[in-house]
Amino acid sequence: MTDNLIIKERNISLKGQHQKLGDATEQLRILQEKEPGKSEHISFEKKLESSGLYPLKPTGIEIFQVNIGKMCNQTCKHCHVDAGPDRQEIMTKETMQLCLDVLTNNPELSTIDITGGAPEMNPYFKWFVEEIKKLDRHIIVRCNLTIILSNKKYNDLPQFYKKNQIEVVCSLPFYTQNRTDRQRGNGVFETSIKALKMLNDEGYGKEGSGLILNLVYNPAGAFLPPSQSALELEYKEALFKEYGISFNNLFTITNLPISRFLDYLIKSGNYEMYMEKLIAAYNPFAAANVMCRNTISVGWNGNLYDCDFNQMLELKINNERNHISNFKLDELNRRNIITGQHCFGCTAGAGSSCGGAVA
Repeated sequence: MTDNLIIKERNISLKGQHQKLGDATEQLRILQEKEPGKSEHISFEKKLESSGLYPLKPTGIEIFQVNIGKMCNQTCKHCHVDAGPDRQEIMTKETMQLCLDVLTNNPELSTIDITGGAPEMNPYFKWFVEEIKKLDRHIIVRCNLTIILSNKKYNDLPQFYKKNQIEVVCSLPFYTQNRTDRQRGNGVFETSIKALKMLNDEGYGKEGSGLILNLVYNPAGAFLPPSQSALELEYKEALFKEYGISFNNLFTITNLPISRFLDYLIKSGNYEMYMEKLIAAYNPFAAANVMCRNTISVGWNGNLYDCDFNQMLELKINNERNHISNFKLDELNRRNIITGQHCFGCTAGAGSSCGGAVA
């Protein structure tokens, strides 16, 4: 294999490479089936039952999370979306309008969490944000930072975010170049630092500005994240000392054993050990506060899911009205949440959600 081919494959998703694990069905098979010679893991549902939480029910949906496309300018090793430049799944303006109709009719949905891929690559991204803003909702955008400098047409994103008072949640695997580039690709750290400085220049992360800038840490290997509060202090000290960068909060997110991270676990021989580690670290307090209890996830095609992870495993909600065109909040608040072995990732240790630790 030539170096050029190696580089090319690194920029292509598992799906684009026609890999088995590019298929959600294969991922679920691995997670659910007992392999010959391997110890059988206790089911997540049994753990929930022992905690008095089965079946898992919503506590009241407040967060409306929308994945507006799997296209991304990066192809990160741990990505649970299997996003990349080759992914063509993009939410249409018509589906976005259905989302806006739901928000208009359901003021209880107070926070709109926009994600991807790189959500900014959707051609209707700015229109969607501005229309949501008219409804006076709190908006979160999940930004990979490098998108801001990837093309001139994205250079004004910091100003756009500020104008619309967006809470920006940015991925930064670590505060050093080596560990960040190892997970996300050469040059990512340097570009991310430049983008963070641009956001700081607009007031993001600065005390008293009201412009919220949060960072996200994902482990680079088969281990759980450290203490969120302790790591936040490390990040703040290192980034300010070395680059003069400030931010509000750090979210630690456990890598779930799906998609590219599952591929990594299997190829590195860490799958069995990682699952045992997640199960051993099961925390009933974290289980009681998992994000699927107050969040509904909308896929790029309008299908409804309990969370972003279930979305990538193509596990639609346990309800006949599983598309945005048939959205009924009262029914969704009464549904049973679909769970599986991957859910141990959200309940291990201090727990994990799109907003970081939960316990």
